[in-house]
Amino acid sequence: MATLLRTQAGRRADALVERVADTPALTLASGHEPMVEPAPAPAAPPEEPGRALALSDVIAAPAGPGEALLRFAYRIGIPGHALSQPFRRPQPLRVLATVESPNRGDRAAGTALRAGHFLVHGVRLPITQIDFAGSARPAPAVERVLHSFSWLADLAAAAPRGEAIPVAERITVLWLHAHREPAKGPAWDIEHAGFRLVAWLVHAPLVLAGNDKGLKLRLLAAIADTASWLDKRTPREGAGLAQVAGWAGVVAAGLLLPHGKPRRLYGEAGLVKALGDMVGEDGGVLSRCPAAQIEAIRLLTDLIACYDAMDITPPPALQVMRELLVPPLLALRHGDGALGNWQGQAAIPADRVNAVISASGVRARPLSAAGCWGYQRIKAGDTLVQFDAAPPPRARHVRTGCASTLAFELSDGPARVIVNCGGAAHAGGQVPARIGQGLRASAAFSTLVLDNANSTAVLLHGQLGKGVETVEIERRQIAGRGREATRIEAAHDGYAARFGLTHQRILTLSGDGTELAGEDILVPSSKNGKRGKIAFAIRFHLGRGVEVQLSGDKRGASLLLPDGRLWQFRLGGDRAGAGEITLSAEDSLWVDGEGRPHATEQLVIEGLALRSGGQFSWLLKKTG
Repeated sequence: MATLLRTQAGRRADALVERVADTPALTLASGHEPMVEPAPAPAAPPEEPGRALALSDVIAAPAGPGEALLRFAYRIGIPGHALSQPFRRPQPLRVLATVESPNRGDRAAGTALRAGHFLVHGVRLPITQIDFAGSARPAPAVERVLHSFSWLADLAAAAPRGEAIPVAERITVLWLHAHREPAKGPAWDIEHAGFRLVAWLVHAPLVLAGNDKGLKLRLLAAIADTASWLDKRTPREGAGLAQVAGWAGVVAAGLLLPHGKPRRLYGEAGLVKALGDMVGEDGGVLSRCPAAQIEAIRLLTDLIACYDAMDITPPPALQVMRELLVPPLLALRHGDGALGNWQGQAAIPADRVNAVISASGVRARPLSAAGCWGYQRIKAGDTLVQFDAAPPPRARHVRTGCASTLAFELSDGPARVIVNCGGAAHAGGQVPARIGQGLRASAAFSTLVLDNANSTAVLLHGQLGKGVETVEIERRQIAGRGREATRIEAAHDGYAARFGLTHQRILTLSGDGTELAGEDILVPSSKNGKRGKIAFAIRFHLGRGVEVQLSGDKRGASLLLPDGRLWQFRLGGDRAGAGEITLSAEDSLWVDGEGRPHATEQLVIEGLALRSGGQFSWLLKKTG
């Protein structure tokens, strides 16, 4: 048996650039899923979570002595105009070019704005009732839309510029009135401020080209103040998308505002380093959040468009990083084109995913096996399996952290058979806020749960506590009928400290995609296993519209998909069960890509297991 690969949750991704530094951009798809399932990759030695090689050391554009001096001088506080034109008056503040970004917003949300309200995850919020000052905190998703000005892209997608300008001006005036200068609060979260500055500059014609001259002067002053504020605050921000957004705002201001070269050089150095800190070696963001992956791709696309507007070549790192970000995102698409429900996100719709990929211009294949990203992908025939085979994100990267280790999703063509509930990040919208915490729990995922406890502690405000530290994984091809089957074995230590047991899950998908065999194994984490019994539940949340019918012996079930396809679920013989093992159907819910919860069902295997260990097998088989 091949050596198990050890995946550490804070593993830094900079080692990837060691492989791609001398590789042309078009060859970066090596390691991504080919037309047929790949042979098993040779085992790699365990990697330590320490830094291996900085992205900026390898693919950042080399800076000459003059540029290095400009960067240093700007960093210590010498104004940009004094560096770029030391003996001349500063130029008047203005936006130097019009940016044509290929990113497109949500037309429905833009149409809602024209009708007088924001549309956030399906919830309509009248503009006149919005507290832009934030004294009454709205849901995080609403704050993100209001303060990042992402709604400008939606408005641009929904109306000609002449019709969109009055709406954009109206909302911008309200926001500027509530935020006259940089301060504390959600509006001045680094992530929101960075995205906001990029949005103001990319969509400047919507907010600066109207007839309100007073607004133009106020907004230009706000752009300058925000850029200066980000210059100082972004270096202090921890690693992650927030820091990347902050540096992107600095770079965009350096490109599009007068005397910007010193600021641009300063921002580029910070941005390249921040990207290396945010992204894993396989191209997945270390927050393991699909929405963050999308936002990072969109942000880089907007920023590269700013370079194009100024006819300046962007650093190679930005192009390479965008190409690395796309394949992991593709790995989470199901047969319907939408994403799986992972790390608090709902099933982000296919049209949104397709728009982001199309705008990026990157053509790549899905990544089938990922270490830092952690989501394994198996495809055979019309059947596709996504498997969470990595620890949850570390505290500095986590967004809406979930205890989902060793959960899986299964789709058959466009129909989802096994899912996770998802939608915790949408709590406060159509998803009631009171259940948001529960949607982050292990029980909201299709995995095994011991004693109704989470494999990793779920804390408030999207944070995670102690639990899974290490996941061991092996993936290989095995002999099957007709075609080789794909087998993945993974084990996590999330229950070891509390219950003295390690959870191991084995998934085997047949070569034709008609059978998924599973085993959930409890292994003592020490030589001397504990005595006694412990309750366990193995949950299989069913896709929307799947009709379940339990068999007469209560050891199986028929699963009728909305398109008429039929799957059979069968509970195998168990070993080391400490009593009767039951199979039942219970209520569940699934959150779609618009943030709407739908009533669904789940299959639940329940019983008592011995503290000395146990093994429970099951089979999903397509029969029609």
